[in-house]
Amino acid sequence: MKKIVIKVQLKSEKCRTKALKIAANAKGVSSVSIKVETEQVEVIGDGVDVVKLARSLMKKLSFATIVSVAEVITTGEETPANPIQWASNNIHHPQFPMHYDDRYYGRRF
Repeated sequence: MKKIVIKVQLKSEKCRTKALKIAANAKGVSSVSIKVETEQVEVIGDGVDVVKLARSLMKKLSFATIVSVAEVITTGEETPANPIQWASNNIHHPQFPMHYDDRYYGRRF
């Protein structure tokens, strides 16, 4: 896992959104964060092409500089997240067939 820090110009909320989308769509990225005070995008991932990411940020935001690339060292084993058990999607569909009485509704065929 690598931690990549890239300095970009974050003039507005639109620029921040663009930077976040570009970094999140890059191949191998696992997390993205933006530090607004220092105007830096922090990307953590495995197998991320740093130069390609910086070029794509430069194309959209007109300025991007690679500040640092470092290996991330994990100290302990991470526990996998438990998936949320959602209710069945068949809530609105009855499990029994609908049967109408022809005498009451009349024959429409």
